[in-house]
Amino acid sequence: MRGVLQFPDLSPEIFSISIFGFELALRWYALAYIVGIVLGWRLAVRAVKSPQLWRAQTPVMTPAQIEDLLTWIILGVILGGRLGYVAFYQPAYFLQNPGEILAIWQGGMAFHGGLIGVILAGWMYTTRHGIAKLGAADIMALGVPPGLLLGRIANFINAELWGRPTDMPWGVAFPGAAAQSCPQVEGICARHPSQLYEAGLEGLVLGAILIWLVWARRALMRPGLVAGTFFAGYGLSRFFVEFFRQPDAQFVTDGNPLGLAWQIGGVGLTMGQILCVPMILLGLALMLRAGRRA
Repeated sequence: MRGVLQFPDLSPEIFSISIFGFELALRWYALAYIVGIVLGWRLAVRAVKSPQLWRAQTPVMTPAQIEDLLTWIILGVILGGRLGYVAFYQPAYFLQNPGEILAIWQGGMAFHGGLIGVILAGWMYTTRHGIAKLGAADIMALGVPPGLLLGRIANFINAELWGRPTDMPWGVAFPGAAAQSCPQVEGICARHPSQLYEAGLEGLVLGAILIWLVWARRALMRPGLVAGTFFAGYGLSRFFVEFFRQPDAQFVTDGNPLGLAWQIGGVGLTMGQILCVPMILLGLALMLRAGRRA
C-alpha cells in the first residue's frame, strides 16, 4: 500500500445542548439539507427574476410560486428518499419490520427515491396551478446540485458511504469495524473517498455546467434542456463513481464480492448503476427534444 490518509477528527454533530433533560443536536447532515435547499431556492428565484433568460421574457413561475413549490419538494425528498431506500435496497427487511419504514432518524435514504418523490411533487403542483412542466423541471434541476455537493460532504464527515479498498495515495482509513473489514488487506484498510468524488462530479461540475447553460447559453429558452442535462449528467457521474463506491452490504456475498445487483458471467451492474440507466436515457431524450424544438 503506497499511502493511507487518516480520517480527520470530525464529529457528525456540530454542537449539542441539553434542555430539560432532552439532548438536542445539530448534525452536519441536517445542516447540509437546510443550506442546500436554501441555495437551490435562491438560484431558482434569481433565474425567474431574470426575464431575459426566458422566451418572450416570460418566466414560467413567479418567486412566490417557487416558495410554494419548495414545501412540496421537501416532502418529496423526505418521503421519496426513504421509500426509495426501502424499495430499492432492503425490501425484504422492511417487509418483516414495517414499523421501521418511516424511522428516518435511523438512517437510510436513497437519492433515486428522493428524485422520484420530487418529480411526483413537481408534477402535482404544476398540474394544479397550470404551470408548464418542462420549464418548471428546468428550474428545479438548476437548484439541485448545491444540495448534492453539501450532502456528499456531510456523508464524508459522517464516515458513511465510503468506497472500495484502494492502494492509491489518497485512500482514506475510515473509522469503524465495517470500514476496516477488508479481505486480503493486511493492516490498515484505505478506501476511496467516493463521497468526495460524488460531491465534485454531481455538485461542483454538474452545478457549474447548469449555471453556464442558463446564464451564458440561455438554455431556459429551450424547455427541457437544463433538466435533461441534469438527468444525464447525474446519471453518468453516479454510474462512474459506483465503480469506486462500496456497495450496500446486503448485495455483497462470497460469490459476489463486487455487490452486483444484476450480472451475467461475473459482469454486471450495481443497484446504483441500474437506477442510473433510466436517468441517462431520460436526460438524453429531453436534450434531443429541446434541440429539435430549438
